[in-house]
Amino acid sequence: MTAGVKKARTLSLKEAFETEFARRELERRARDEAERKQQEADLANAQALHEAISSDGRFLADRGLSADLRRYTVSLDHAHYRVAAYFEGGKASVTLSDKRITTSPGSPAPRKQETVETVEDALKVMAQFLADETR
Repeated sequence: MTAGVKKARTLSLKEAFETEFARRELERRARDEAERKQQEADLANAQALHEAISSDGRFLADRGLSADLRRYTVSLDHAHYRVAAYFEGGKASVTLSDKRITTSPGSPAPRKQETVETVEDALKVMAQFLADETR
């Protein structure tokens, strides 16, 4: 008796292409979904930081500050400087810029920058930069 050994069927070019195309489409969708979720988290972090900063309007007014939220960026503006936190990729880049010195029209010159992981750390660094400016 002969054992029935089946020969594996070879895919056609069309089948191989469709399989590869479907695999790539699934990967693209997964990347897009991960990016969308990261952007949502970055926006939520920016909103949480803005809420924490603007919760005491009197404190801001007493120091000549205004708080602003623009998508992923939270800023504290003073006549002479700006402290800003930009959220991207799960981290925040916090900068202190001098408005009296401009590098390009309307753009304050950055003086300090620090990258942090959390909203709380961004708030702490912004407070440190603010304290540096109000000695």
